[in-house]
Amino acid sequence: NHKMAATSAEESQPKIVRRNRPGTRADDMYAWPEQDFNDMETVLAVQQYIQQLIRKDHTDVEAILDPPPGQDEAAWKYEHLRQFCNELNGIAIRLQDECDPKVCKQMTATEQWIFLCAVHREPKECSALDYTLHTLHGASSLLNSNKHFPSRVSVKESSVQRLSSVARRIYRIFSHAFFHHRTLFDEFEEKTYLCKRFTRYVTKYGLMSAENLIVPMELDESTA
Repeated sequence: NHKMAATSAEESQPKIVRRNRPGTRADDMYAWPEQDFNDMETVLAVQQYIQQLIRKDHTDVEAILDPPPGQDEAAWKYEHLRQFCNELNGIAIRLQDECDPKVCKQMTATEQWIFLCAVHREPKECSALDYTLHTLHGASSLLNSNKHFPSRVSVKESSVQRLSSVARRIYRIFSHAFFHHRTLFDEFEEKTYLCKRFTRYVTKYGLMSAENLIVPMELDESTA
């Protein structure tokens, strides 16, 4: 009888659907209870967990970058890089209204470097806006490639090496926005902490050298 009662109680509980239905108001999006990582029974569990941590507190960079126990590190780095590319579209959209190709004719940050766009058969100069759009598109194509990243659960070593190259290229979007569109950068960063999280991410996993991190970000001394 106790077993039957427990079963009936479970059946009476409404099933939680973790999906934003068409027509959901912005204020009501993602309005479902948090889920433990071990209860996420899907190959997209790492992505869902990272996004859940960001929604919980986007300013807690360390918590967002801290992998669950036993999590494959390569897959964790890979999923974070996918997430960064996704969120960087927010800067790209804003740059389309402000970054005039006639003014920002080249992809620069400081006057020290002009960055060539690598998505072409032969790397060449592009306007800063085109570089941003081309780079995010190229990164998305690579990270969604069945050839290099056939699994969302594990990543082969030969593909892990590609993450550093992607990270260096998309970081230039942050640096251009910081040095040439500071108000836009500051407003976006205040809402997202994205550059701070990215800086901590590439530092934590050794994907970029410190001298290339030219956007000043205050990181906790205990974690930097």
